Amino acid sequence: MNFASVRIITDDVDRLAEFYEKITGVSAERPAPVFAELVMPSCTLAIGHSQTVQLLGAGSAVAANNHTVIIEFHVHDVDAEYERLKPFVDEWVKEPTTMPWGNRAVLFRDPDGNLVNLFTPVTEEAIQRFSLRR
Repeated sequence: MNFASVRIITDDVDRLAEFYEKITGVSAERPAPVFAELVMPSCTLAIGHSQTVQLLGAGSAVAANNHTVIIEFHVHDVDAEYERLKPFVDEWVKEPTTMPWGNRAVLFRDPDGNLVNLFTPVTEEAIQRFSLRR
């Protein structure tokens, strides 16, 4: 089994796709007006309009109502990304901080309130852990 994607349900696909294009530097593919995909080597971030929920099962997802999932991106330099993204991010949750498990991380919210984490392994143990995953 391969992990394929994470899909965010939103009422504004254009706004969220544009936000994640700025965050990732990846252009969104738009196979339909109600759907976008940012395809990256490790995974795809999909963005679906709330209208698509009926296709999945009525009430199966609610736009802008996530309080448990963190969308995470492994980046080369968290501090540089923090500086680069300051003009685009409205809500910072945590400025760059080294976490107890060895990653340096910055957390913020996307325009729908979803929590996003950018991280860089910085301790020997964390660097080793991520080098084994490649």
